[in-house]
Amino acid sequence: MSLLIIGLIIFLGSHSCRIFAEPWRNHMIDRLGEVKWKGLYTIISLIGLVLIVIGYGQARQTPVVLWQPATYLTHIAILLNLVAFIFLAGSSPNNNAIRLKLKHPMILGVKVWALAHLLANGTLVDLILFGSFLLWAVLDFRSARKRPIHMPEKAVISTKATITVVVTGIVIWAAFIFGLHQYLIGVSPLGSR
Repeated sequence: MSLLIIGLIIFLGSHSCRIFAEPWRNHMIDRLGEVKWKGLYTIISLIGLVLIVIGYGQARQTPVVLWQPATYLTHIAILLNLVAFIFLAGSSPNNNAIRLKLKHPMILGVKVWALAHLLANGTLVDLILFGSFLLWAVLDFRSARKRPIHMPEKAVISTKATITVVVTGIVIWAAFIFGLHQYLIGVSPLGSR
């Protein structure tokens, strides 16, 4: 469990600079340059992500069950993940309706994804992992709403971009539901746990 917690601290900590240390972040970008900052940020994030994956995998081997989720919550979680994948896909391009209406669809996608997984899983490791991501997403969304958004002043919604985003989200969701989740995580959302 300690690897998971260290990974969460590194990954979510690095993704929290804009929440808690915006002046420091800006100073570091000025000092290092944007390319070096992004490179360092990427390396730190990847280290955190690898530790999360390894730590989560290890902790799942000896689960501490806190509650047994009802079957219908798994079905709700599957539908919520569809919304989450559409929100995640909606973060780009800037002219799709989801991006223009929600402003921060990626953060909202993480919120929905984490909540869905909390509904469908009742172990301590799941509470730590998905609860941490949900808390981070709530704080980051609140912080992001206070920051200026870099979009064209009179952005026009593109129907084509919006349809592409929705279809992309559905395709990725379907890939996860019908095999990729089982392949990557070892658990099928459609099967028994």
